Amino acid sequence: MLLSLRIENFALIDSLDLDFGPSLNVFTGETGAGKSIILDAIDAVLGGKVDRRSIRTGAARAILEATFELDKASASWLGEQEIEPIDGNLAVCSREINASSGALRTRSRLNGILVNRQLMEQLRDRLVEITAQGQTVHLGQETLQREWLDLYGGKNLTEARSTIGIAWLGASTAKTALKRRRQSEQQRLQRLDLLEYQVRELGEANIEDGDELEQLEQESIRLTHIVELQQQSYRVHQALYQNEGDTASAADLLSKAEVILSDMAVYDLQLQPILEMVSDALAQATEASRQINSYGEQLEADPERLEEVEERIRELKQICRKYGPLKEAIAYYNSIQNELNELLEGGESMEALELAYQTALEQLKDACGYLTTLRREVALKLETHLITELKPLAMEKVQFQVAISPCTPTATGADQIAFCFSPNPGEPLQPLGAIASGGEMSRFLLAIKACFSQIDGAGTLIFDEIDAGVSGRVASAIAKKLYQLSDKHQVLCVTHQPLIAAMADFHFRVNKQTIEAEPSIGESAANSEPGERTVVRVAALNSEQRREELAQLASGRSAHEAIAFAESLLVEAAGLRQTQFAKP
Repeated sequence: MLLSLRIENFALIDSLDLDFGPSLNVFTGETGAGKSIILDAIDAVLGGKVDRRSIRTGAARAILEATFELDKASASWLGEQEIEPIDGNLAVCSREINASSGALRTRSRLNGILVNRQLMEQLRDRLVEITAQGQTVHLGQETLQREWLDLYGGKNLTEARSTIGIAWLGASTAKTALKRRRQSEQQRLQRLDLLEYQVRELGEANIEDGDELEQLEQESIRLTHIVELQQQSYRVHQALYQNEGDTASAADLLSKAEVILSDMAVYDLQLQPILEMVSDALAQATEASRQINSYGEQLEADPERLEEVEERIRELKQICRKYGPLKEAIAYYNSIQNELNELLEGGESMEALELAYQTALEQLKDACGYLTTLRREVALKLETHLITELKPLAMEKVQFQVAISPCTPTATGADQIAFCFSPNPGEPLQPLGAIASGGEMSRFLLAIKACFSQIDGAGTLIFDEIDAGVSGRVASAIAKKLYQLSDKHQVLCVTHQPLIAAMADFHFRVNKQTIEAEPSIGESAANSEPGERTVVRVAALNSEQRREELAQLASGRSAHEAIAFAESLLVEAAGLRQTQFAKP
């Protein structure tokens, strides 16, 4: 329940503090007086949309604050958000709207704690339900009618809808997998042909060693220069050990040096290390000459091996041109072998995907069938309940039916829902949006709200000119229905009907006033004279003031007859409250 509302610099309101009562609260005033601004402020403080026009001209910021009394469920929910209710059952919602540096910024707090807009909107759904006159335009939308029917069905329908959502997701996923498989089959076959060719080509090339090409090129060079290597190895052997001619070999020279150093070392032991080095050099030269001689003797021309090596080099270079360096080609070969195996296996077969889709589709159809059964049962209850609520609203002969027809399964079921309506005897049932007048729409909307208020719903119901387009007996019926709703809910209502205003437990008058003030920056001279500002004022009315206000609503003036009429309205309303609509 909304206990109080504080507004600063919001739209035309400079400063306002309001306290509300627990049952039927009514706002009256001339057209354009600013009554809807009060409701807009309640909407905004609970996360509703705002813009620059929300801030009073000349002000830098607007501040809104609403205090709500929570029921046990809402208090428990608030605790789950790690925000403790004040005094165990109060929620203070505030919102600051700033316009500076060319940007609009807002900050919301709940019991002093900064919260995001999403959390405020969740709390809003638990605290208030706002019904504006423009909503009657949407009554004919089948989507909204389906949501109302499911909401009326309660927990069972909600759970069935959740089951369908899961089943629909499963069917959609299976269908997508099957569709992709069908679309990709041609691509898969093309890829399969390419990979089979590449695997065959690389497999026949027998590439395993990433250094093979480099090694073969070195072998090719050696085989090409075999004669030259033989000649040079012979020359090296001669130079090291066995030279023919007058020139001494390295071994001969080292041998002579060794003899001389041996003689010298007899006299000077310091030469012993040098002698050892020369001896080692002689031994190494002798071994080197032996190995080079053996190397040269083993060398022989091998044209067949040379041709074989060059052919292999050409083959590997062809592979490298296609697949990159040899090491990369080997890595690619390994990867496409795995991919080829996967393609050959094909993952799930087409038949398996078809079966999975059909199974998921059957599950969806079964879930939709169950939901349809529930909806038909709930539709009968809603038809009876809604007609019961409509009859007191001067629609005694009304007919109403929830038409349920099959349609393609979706995440919301396989039912097309249409509210069909006939306000007059002998007239056929037709879609609500096609035949209902504005007044009938208003009454239908009020009856719907009455149906849901008996099931569950927000603690505060707000109606913005729900009486638009009606008068006389119908207005009286709406007044009685609003008062009935206020038995279990706090009701805030903006109205122009004296019959409705007379039923109020708490009556507020809203009007515009012009006050002396400094001209505001940005205020148009066409709209305000210098030194004057327009403000909205709200006053809680006492008994005498209510008679005056009702007389104004009834005739536009406070004439004696109008006052008498207003007095009769109040007496009649008081009688109804004490008898037929008495509250416990």
